[in-house]
Amino acid sequence: MNIHEYQAKTVLAKFGVPVPKGGVAYTPAEAEAVAKQLGGALWVVKAQIHAGGRGKGGGVKLAKTTDEVSALTKEMIGMTLITHQTGPEGREVKRVYIEEGSDIAKELYLSAVVDRHSSAITFMASQDGGMDIEEVAASHPERIINVTVDPIAGFQPFHARKLAFGLQLAPELHKEFYAFVENMYKAFVATDASQVEINPLVVTKQNKIVALDAKFNFDDNALFRHPDIAEMRDPDEEDPLERQAAKFELAYIKMDGNIGCMVNGAGLAMATMDIIKLYGSEPANFLDVGGGATKEKVTEAFKLILSDPNVEGVLVNIFGGIMRCDIIAEGIIAAAKEVNLNVPLVVRLEGTNVELGKEILAKSGLPIQSGDNLGDAAQKIVAAVKKLAA
Repeated sequence: MNIHEYQAKTVLAKFGVPVPKGGVAYTPAEAEAVAKQLGGALWVVKAQIHAGGRGKGGGVKLAKTTDEVSALTKEMIGMTLITHQTGPEGREVKRVYIEEGSDIAKELYLSAVVDRHSSAITFMASQDGGMDIEEVAASHPERIINVTVDPIAGFQPFHARKLAFGLQLAPELHKEFYAFVENMYKAFVATDASQVEINPLVVTKQNKIVALDAKFNFDDNALFRHPDIAEMRDPDEEDPLERQAAKFELAYIKMDGNIGCMVNGAGLAMATMDIIKLYGSEPANFLDVGGGATKEKVTEAFKLILSDPNVEGVLVNIFGGIMRCDIIAEGIIAAAKEVNLNVPLVVRLEGTNVELGKEILAKSGLPIQSGDNLGDAAQKIVAAVKKLAA
């Protein structure tokens, strides 16, 4: 789960990470009131969407008067902000964050992620703050510092020292930076985050270290432990199909292809998507119904796939261990009848009650093809979709 910048800064501030003062606004009048409350002579008006690159897209602007704050807010609220992370469709701006201006001397990059290779939290830092870290990694990989924190020992002073020296911070800033990174680590662990990104991390002309921007990603599977964070979810920033999937505890991610996939098990789902690509088509989604899905859950999963207008065919790939193939078959038939199935459907079943499952499908009277194995099933659905398109 992602949250907005203003929410991320609220989380960081709770753990003692320095952030600029600011407030969220939904109207020009609210924005002007926030600016007056903050005081000063310079404010930053920031569009709040779940995407980076807002500044390049016109979503971050400076204001020198409260009237300018109001005018810029009026421009941003309701606009479709397009960045390199939103895609060409962009995102509608429904709120802005008004923040006090900062006297910036230096911009840096700092993030913490769950590194699957080391099974640990890894800090990434660079002197190239404000830029896309992917671009820096591609053109100047030597400018990225990686520091891995052993999960047993936890964060230690030498981790902060390595980062501070790598960022070439002035010695008088080291103590403040150590506290900053340690508190950032505490926030990461305590909230079950999967990523915290601060870009830019700035050193002000007053020699203060501040998180000028902030991004949090959280592990959805741990949200039951954090109802306060779960409340920060913004449904408007999420794909409607993914929101629907979450209601039925389905692991669903929409993609850009034309063949819908329903699979049990994340690894098997990845293999299914790969083999669809191997035979010349593109998957329309990742969908894992889990190991213990009910008939109702399978029905909802199937309806979810078919609600995507880009889907021109469906491949169901089930290995029945805990999951019974007859339950899958009944769910497929129920869903196909409910939505008036009008696209090719190929089903590959293996495992518990597989013969019963195949028998149920065969007697359904629906135009369902069976796959003898995964390769055969993938070839059949790709061929069927291409035949329709011809």
